[in-house]
Amino acid sequence: MKKFFLATILGIALASLAACGSSESTLDKLKDDGKVTVGFANEKPYAYEENGKLKGAAVDIATAVFKELGIDKVDGKLSDFSQLVSGLNAGQFDVITAGMAITPERCENVAFGEPEMQYGEGFIVQKGNPKNLKSYQDVAKNKDIKVSIMEGATEHGFMKSEGVDPKQIQSAPDIPATFAAVESGRADVTTGTEMTIKMALESANNDKLEFVEDFEQPDVEGVPSYGAAAFNEDDEELLKAYNKALKKLKKDGTVAELLEKNSFNGETNSVNDDSITTEKICKGEVK
Repeated sequence: MKKFFLATILGIALASLAACGSSESTLDKLKDDGKVTVGFANEKPYAYEENGKLKGAAVDIATAVFKELGIDKVDGKLSDFSQLVSGLNAGQFDVITAGMAITPERCENVAFGEPEMQYGEGFIVQKGNPKNLKSYQDVAKNKDIKVSIMEGATEHGFMKSEGVDPKQIQSAPDIPATFAAVESGRADVTTGTEMTIKMALESANNDKLEFVEDFEQPDVEGVPSYGAAAFNEDDEELLKAYNKALKKLKKDGTVAELLEKNSFNGETNSVNDDSITTEKICKGEVK
């Protein structure tokens, strides 16, 4: 009986050791499955659905990078921007990407890949720009001005950095909701990344609103913004592999071509300066 008991214990121990030894990294699992689950924010031109198919710069870049890694299927999941980080940390996604700006605050919760794109800010106002708003400073100077900003967007911090009173800022769940606030007069202006709000306005075909062409970029940390994919902090091997493949595609011009395809400027929106790294951006060393 004792021999049987000891043999049973030994068998369980060996099985446990074997299980531990056979554990796969996230990268190995993704390669074995041939599929990766990626969370995208529904934000044109980064990621959006058209005729049942996901499109956008973030979608195309992620697809190209993972194909380089031998992972041919990207299972894209559209999500509210504010839910991406929590979804990643909850295991709903393997990766998240939406042109998400690398910021020191976000670097505390996720591991960003290297920068894939760069971009500035923009304003949407009522037709004719009745309040003559051309900068964040214009909003800060007039406490009666109300601004609607998508929840979770970096523009909340940018506005406050430029002296805008938090009481002037309204949160909205998405870009269409910010447009509705301005059109109805509940807000005087909305702000967001330039390409995002400009293309969203073009798609909305709303002749009651306009994009401010002579907008003055704010002189704050984080502008221009550098967008990148983000990973769970435990997935270091996956992050390194992604960065290596991304570097190759940036060098051979693939990333610039994909940006051009999605209405960006392949030259000005690309990040070709090797001195601009995620590590430096996370430390606040890159403006």
